[in-house]
Amino acid sequence: MPLDFFSTYMLRAAVEEVRPEKFFFKDRYFPTGAEDVFTTDKVLVEYKKGTRKMAAFVSDRGSSIPLERTGYSVTEFAPPKISISRSLSSDDLKKRGFGEAIYANTKPAERAARLQVKDFAEMDDAITRREEWMCAQTMINNGCTMQEYVDAKTEGGVKYIKFYEGDSSPHEYTVANQWNGGNANIIGDIYAMCELLSRRGLNATDLVVGSDVADVFYSDDTLMRLIDKNSGIIVGEINERFDYPGVSTLANGINFRGYKLRIFVVSTSYENENGEDTPYFPKDSVMVTFPNCGHLMYGNDFHIPFGKRDYETFSGKRIPKFALDQPNDVRTQMLISHPLAVPAVYCPYIYAKNVIS
Repeated sequence: MPLDFFSTYMLRAAVEEVRPEKFFFKDRYFPTGAEDVFTTDKVLVEYKKGTRKMAAFVSDRGSSIPLERTGYSVTEFAPPKISISRSLSSDDLKKRGFGEAIYANTKPAERAARLQVKDFAEMDDAITRREEWMCAQTMINNGCTMQEYVDAKTEGGVKYIKFYEGDSSPHEYTVANQWNGGNANIIGDIYAMCELLSRRGLNATDLVVGSDVADVFYSDDTLMRLIDKNSGIIVGEINERFDYPGVSTLANGINFRGYKLRIFVVSTSYENENGEDTPYFPKDSVMVTFPNCGHLMYGNDFHIPFGKRDYETFSGKRIPKFALDQPNDVRTQMLISHPLAVPAVYCPYIYAKNVIS
């Protein structure tokens, strides 16, 4: 029996061969485990508060002292749907492919197969950029607002999720004086942000700064002497290391009154709905956190696969779908995902905005 290259099984095999680009917020702070891929349309959003309670001393005649369970939040939430598509017509197959020799002897079927793989890779990249945005927004706002679209230009409903109670989030920190002013206390502010995490039983290891804040670091003599002393970086020869595209490590293991932090400078950006270049992380903001502070979860998708008449349920990070418009000789392949970025514990990040003017 010949293989059906447009069945969901074969399309998923093709999608799994795609090697996505590395992204900072998604890969460092929101990994995905096997338990994060749900077979239902809703996912369980659960996280608990850290604790620093000590065990009590008891006498020989006494009994054990109960240890209260820490606060634990469980909520059901239907992740938003991401669906992206690309069509292939007979005209597309007649054109020379990018990088293809002018007189290449490529048959239409071979060119179609190459375009199929290339299209899946580009669609996967677009979804991954949206996931990176979602992870960054969740850390910046301790929640995420997701605008849905009916088509490319028509807005639909809005999905909103937050991971705190009340009107304001305890993950926010406000500096007393802006860091590019005369009364700045950069080291003191960073120490205070680390303390807020420590009081929740969490260990601060990362300092994430916007690109404009990094410029202030370079011009602050006290801070640069601290960086020189701890990491061997010399002013005028700052030896940044790039671990993720658009993200550099300014210094590693810098001691802020006992808290040793790795400083990341984030300058990555994306193209928003209006075609404008937009940074994932604000240029004038900073954040203290630690790796794997959250996780990226996925709900399932419910649709009629190609060649079938009934609806079926599919689960996974990426779900491919194929459609055929035979009268117009057009094939369309789609890539679907239902992601949701969720903190692993209560407020595992401290965020300060507008630290410079």
